[in-house]
Amino acid sequence: MAVIKANSEDEKLLARLIRAEAEGEGELGMLMVGNVGVNRVLADCLDFRDIRSIQRMVFQQPGGFEATQKGYFYQRAREREIRLARRVIRGEKTHPAEYALWFFRPTGDCPSAWYNQPLAGKFKSHCFFAPTPENCSSVYQY
Repeated sequence: MAVIKANSEDEKLLARLIRAEAEGEGELGMLMVGNVGVNRVLADCLDFRDIRSIQRMVFQQPGGFEATQKGYFYQRAREREIRLARRVIRGEKTHPAEYALWFFRPTGDCPSAWYNQPLAGKFKSHCFFAPTPENCSSVYQY
């Protein structure tokens, strides 16, 4: 059962995003990027109040993903990443991204907060940041 509404085109779009943002981080890193995407669709808070679809989440401006500005993102989705996208759409969560709304790759250590939200953890070269339940309870409902 999906936790967000998604058709096959949405799955492919999310697959392209997770590959372009985190292919170098392996499957686990790509699942975490997928978690952030699904969380942004679910979140009815902060910068994500009007984001209710994968399409709007991927191309959100401002505050969207850098990968959409690169040619690699526009290559056809591969079956491997489509399977990963389906897993997160169905609700699979991976720590430290299970409630994260942001991630980025710093040049040094992870800061303790990003957009005033606390560091949830680090995976390889990416830092993940999750809102508190008080700031965004909708992320914690599935």
